[in-house]
Amino acid sequence: MARWLAMAALLCWASAVYSQGNSLDREIKAAPGREVRVSVYSSIRPDCTAGPLPAIRLAVAPEHGIVTVRRAMLKATNVKQCLAVEVPAFVAFYRASQDLKSDDRFELEVSFAAGRKQIQRFHVSISNAPNNGQRI
Repeated sequence: MARWLAMAALLCWASAVYSQGNSLDREIKAAPGREVRVSVYSSIRPDCTAGPLPAIRLAVAPEHGIVTVRRAMLKATNVKQCLAVEVPAFVAFYRASQDLKSDDRFELEVSFAAGRKQIQRFHVSISNAPNNGQRI
């Protein structure tokens, strides 16, 4: 589980489709009735210790699914100047309704410790693809 968190954190940063100022747009692929990990939130200080976790608020709820956030431990290597680090994290998940055939969208408001707020817009494409949606 820890290995996928490290990879997920790096891929979430790389998966951003569009970023401007205080907003971020992401494209997510999901399968009906299946949970997909959409983002990982953590904070690592320059001395490689855990920083404060951000506050996460569901600003716009999905019309055809459920968003949940869970606590986890992020184990990562070679992040910034940290050769190995283990810090707490929040992981956001989206689950589309079982009978959903159309796309969905939702927004999360992330408030960081320094006072900065960011709106993250998630555009969810629903597909019955053989890989059960996107794995990040």
